[in-house]
Amino acid sequence: MSAKVLVTGGAGYIGSHVVNLLGKAGFDIVVVDNLSTGREENILAGRLVKMDIGDTKELDALMKAEKFDACLNFAGSIIVPESVDKPVLYYQNNTVKTLGLIDLCVKNNVNNFIFSSTAAVYGNIEGGVCSEESPVAPLNPYGRSKLMTEWMLEDVSFAHEKFNYVILRYFNVAGANVEGKLGQSGPNSTHLIKVASEAACGKREKMAVFGTDYETRDGTCIRDYIHVDDLAQAHVDGIQYLLKGGKSEMMNCGYGHGFTVKEVIAAMKKVTGIDFKVEEGPRRAGDAETLMSKADKIKKVLGWTPKYDDLELIVKTAYEWEQKLS
Repeated sequence: MSAKVLVTGGAGYIGSHVVNLLGKAGFDIVVVDNLSTGREENILAGRLVKMDIGDTKELDALMKAEKFDACLNFAGSIIVPESVDKPVLYYQNNTVKTLGLIDLCVKNNVNNFIFSSTAAVYGNIEGGVCSEESPVAPLNPYGRSKLMTEWMLEDVSFAHEKFNYVILRYFNVAGANVEGKLGQSGPNSTHLIKVASEAACGKREKMAVFGTDYETRDGTCIRDYIHVDDLAQAHVDGIQYLLKGGKSEMMNCGYGHGFTVKEVIAAMKKVTGIDFKVEEGPRRAGDAETLMSKADKIKKVLGWTPKYDDLELIVKTAYEWEQKLS
């Protein structure tokens, strides 16, 4: 009998890629999403229950009826500049509502929990390379709201012996499903590769580089970009680990090397053959200079083996998906 999993936010960019792989792996899936940013057509496996995770009464009833074996939580807000402007929204969506979800999981014996966290919890790390033992000092409400949830999970797991979690600290997720079935569809994205794809497709007249005076090889920020299908596989590996009796772990999810903003833009121009317009602008609030992962732990604990560690492949899949969008 296949395990039954609750996937919150499963109609969004990352959640939908995870649902796709969970379906291929034979899981029985129920997606809960309020479709505020997700799209119903993104759900390629399981069934959708349109609901906000803040509706605790309805969510409790669903959990009682379905008797889930595990929960994977992708419901939340993710745009760093918006979090600086609207911190209350981020603490409400990413911390308060997730606390309610965790509480219901404990009450309904859903004792395996996957949480999508972020490398933004690290802030500005000396040298720019983060291991799981690196100090945490988030620079923005987005990162702080995620770190608070990590602490909540640690405390709940300590208090409830049967409750175990896998926290995945994502680095910069990018690209689209290699089979061309899914991609990043949300409007008003601030993700670099999504924005560059839109510029290459002519959906933007130009794009901006925010800050060219950083202490990096070309003056622009460096990030560790991970293909979304590799990230999705890490979640499948994580849930299988927990269902086999694995104990609570927090792990980085990245490739362990980085590219500058200018290098990413150059890769997009090379892959597409389109020389779109790029303007240089001032730094954005809340941006770290360099953020790269040390990701040995996830390979050791989960046996995670990335397949798509190739910047040109990442930008190619993102661009091809953007071309499909109306």
